[in-house]
Amino acid sequence: MADIKRLAEMLQELDDLLTRCMRCGMCQAQCPVFARTGQEADVTRGKLALLSGLSREILKDPAQVQDKLNRCLLCGTCEANCPSGVRVTDIFLRARAILNGYLGLSPSQRFIFRRMLTRPRLMNSLVSMGALFQGLFSREADRVIGTSCARFNAPLIRDRHFKKLARKPLHRQVPGLDTPAGSSGIKVAFFPGCITDKVFPEVGQAALRIFKHHQVGVYMPPGQACCGIPALSSGEAQAFSSLVRQNVELLSGGNWDYLLTPCATCTATMRLLWPEYHRGSLGRVITDNILDVSQFLVDILGVKPGSESNEKIPVAYHDPCHLINSLKVTEQPRAVIAAGGIYRTAELPGGPSCCGSGGSFNIKHYQLSRDIGREKARDIAATGAGMAATSCPACMLQLADMMSREHVSLPIKHVLEIYAESL
Repeated sequence: MADIKRLAEMLQELDDLLTRCMRCGMCQAQCPVFARTGQEADVTRGKLALLSGLSREILKDPAQVQDKLNRCLLCGTCEANCPSGVRVTDIFLRARAILNGYLGLSPSQRFIFRRMLTRPRLMNSLVSMGALFQGLFSREADRVIGTSCARFNAPLIRDRHFKKLARKPLHRQVPGLDTPAGSSGIKVAFFPGCITDKVFPEVGQAALRIFKHHQVGVYMPPGQACCGIPALSSGEAQAFSSLVRQNVELLSGGNWDYLLTPCATCTATMRLLWPEYHRGSLGRVITDNILDVSQFLVDILGVKPGSESNEKIPVAYHDPCHLINSLKVTEQPRAVIAAGGIYRTAELPGGPSCCGSGGSFNIKHYQLSRDIGREKARDIAATGAGMAATSCPACMLQLADMMSREHVSLPIKHVLEIYAESL
């Protein structure tokens, strides 16, 4: 049952945040969803207008309000370009929490967020079981990209080209680490994130190889949980706080200087959303010291790009939304690509834009996600590059699907993999 008093408080907090919006419509030019649908309800201004009367709308048709709010990638592009500085992501996350508090969780959401996601050992066991049997319902789609597709009309994956779960996830390859700082004098806590661990363990291995090369000590405790963004973006604050608390307890067990992740989404969640939405203590986790790995390499270790040359191999780089919009990290991944002296960045003709992933958005609104992602695949193909790269494993999944479907058969790498190859 909803806590009416708490819901009233949250509605007041939401009203306070909404006052800065002037309804100027600048967000129309930025929103990737509106660009596909042209519907006012899909653009930020339309959603904010809906939220201005949220208490009335909840009583009238809460399910419809929830559906409209979920048609958002939470990419932050509108917020990054808002002339009034409206905290759009904050508003939408709070509104989803209000609706979730009013409507409650479905049985499947309750199991995923409260029973599975908050229990890393259970989640790891279930995913490992899925990895064992995934070959029964999948077949190869694109050998270069490494995608598969469903053998039959299976729910969720029937229209997709997907990356298979790793046969041996990172947490089994490297159960834990606690190595001293070398000549760098720096020790980092390493948070691989769920997708790196379970789908792209090679990204985690590349990061560990880079740390060893630069004589950086590593603290990577076993039993790390999800960063919490799937729960928070669905309005499930209870599970989010549980996940934050578990990770903070683990990370507080070691002495380190910086907390690093190879995932743009995890970095933004931990740095910006942990202190904002977690009601408990963050212990010794100082959010200012949470960095994307490429940011650490360039800004802290001083890794520099090699000399410019058209003879280098071009790599089409996709800016993850959470890096470019939330953290303003743009040049560091490009510097990491060029640091080995082999590659150079090929910029996409359309400029930085969302790939259409958006976490649960990709599950609930796959057709829209695919329409946005296909354009990204075509932009990558237009560069003439021999490889695509990004700084977010979630974006890697989306690019793999879209490029495979569009027959853009190029390898997709994390920038850390590219740099590690040169060491």
